[in-house]
Amino acid sequence: MAIRKIAQLGEPVLRRKADRIEPHEIGSQRIQVLIDDMIETMHDADGAGLAAPQVYESVQLCVIEVNQNPRYPQFDAIPLTVLINPVVTPLVVSAGVLAAEDSFEMYEGCLSVPGMRGKVTRPRKVRVQALDRRGQALDFEWESFRAVVVQHETDHLNGALYVDRADPKTLMFLREYERHVPLAQRILDQGKPVLRS
Repeated sequence: MAIRKIAQLGEPVLRRKADRIEPHEIGSQRIQVLIDDMIETMHDADGAGLAAPQVYESVQLCVIEVNQNPRYPQFDAIPLTVLINPVVTPLVVSAGVLAAEDSFEMYEGCLSVPGMRGKVTRPRKVRVQALDRRGQALDFEWESFRAVVVQHETDHLNGALYVDRADPKTLMFLREYERHVPLAQRILDQGKPVLRS
């Protein structure tokens, strides 16, 4: 396993739609080493997830895990999850602008956009369909923070970053975020604060 360099905002690889991984390729040494390297890189950077384009590999693959992560102490653990060719479908009633009961709003950050945060509102419940690292089919529902993480990572596979979805007036450097955004405004689940001072 190796820790790979993380692509930063401005790298072309972050702006192209990643290629599908064919089922016969999943067991190859190339893909299995890539998965291991991505897990190692995600752990080293204290990330909640990492998409292959972030390590300069333009393929439909992401890894997710939250386990005693110092960046996300307020959230329940997410077991290590490897998603190949994922399809994420929102499971919300609202059409267009999300109603509060269908939304999860938080100041997101990204390993490819270090030192910044911006407020993003996403569907709070999604269906995830993908293949795992053995090529087995996955089909499950995630909600709340888990739904946000999987949407953030799969956006990378389509050439999108959280800054594309953030309210531009909320983009700020981490120091200013910590100084000026009250805890009760940082994360809203169904319109209600997750954090309290």
